[in-house]
Amino acid sequence: MTKILIVEDEIIVALDTRSILKKLGYEITDIVTNYDETMNSISDNKPDIILMDINLKNSINGIEIAKRIKKVQNIFIIFISAFCDDETISQAVEVEPLGYLVKPFNRNDLKTTISLAIYKLKKDLSNSYVKNKIKLSSTYYYSNDDYLRMYYENREILITKNERLLFEVLIKNKGKIVSFTNIEHYIWPDKGVSDSTFRTLLYRLRSKFNHKLIETIPSLGCRLNIS
Repeated sequence: MTKILIVEDEIIVALDTRSILKKLGYEITDIVTNYDETMNSISDNKPDIILMDINLKNSINGIEIAKRIKKVQNIFIIFISAFCDDETISQAVEVEPLGYLVKPFNRNDLKTTISLAIYKLKKDLSNSYVKNKIKLSSTYYYSNDDYLRMYYENREILITKNERLLFEVLIKNKGKIVSFTNIEHYIWPDKGVSDSTFRTLLYRLRSKFNHKLIETIPSLGCRLNIS
C-alpha cells in the first residue's frame, strides 16, 4: 500500500485530505505542520509520497523543506498551495515535484494527481532496480558495480562523499569493529578533524539507516549490524 505523509497546518484541510485518501485506499503515515515534525516523521515512517503545503505558519516554507529532504532522501513530493503565481511556481519547479495542487481542490483533483504520482513512483522503482544488490538487512542493500551505492528496498539513499567513505570502510570490515582512529584516517588521510566534525558525519549516516544498521561502541569504534 502506498504510504503518504501530509504536511499541512490548516487542520480542516489536512483532515479532509486524509479522509479522501483513506477512502481511496492509501495509508496516511502522519499529519504534520512544520519542518522538524516532517523530518522526524520521514525517519520514523518512511512515506512514499509527501503532500506538502507551501505556506506553513511557524516554519520554513514547504519548498525549502522539500529541498532539504531531497538532499538526504529521494521521496516524491506533491505541492499544495493557495498561490499559483509565476514566482511561487518557478521556485517549486526547482524541486521537481510530481504535482502541484491549487487550493481549494476537490476529490477528483486529488485522486488524479496521486494516481499519476504513483505511476511515476512505480516506474522509477522499476528503472532503479539493481541486479547485483547485496543484502544488509531485510530492507537495506548496497551495490558496488560502479561505485558504492546504498538502498532502502529499491530506493537509493542519497549520501555525500564522506558518508560514502565512512560506509565503505565499514563494508570492508563487515561485522568487525573499526576504530574511530582508522575511520578518520580512511576519510581524511592527510589531515586531522575535530571530534564534532566526525560525530556529525556519523550521526548523519546513522540517521539515514534509521539508527539501526550502524552500531557505535563507546571508546572503541563502529561496526555494521548485518542480518
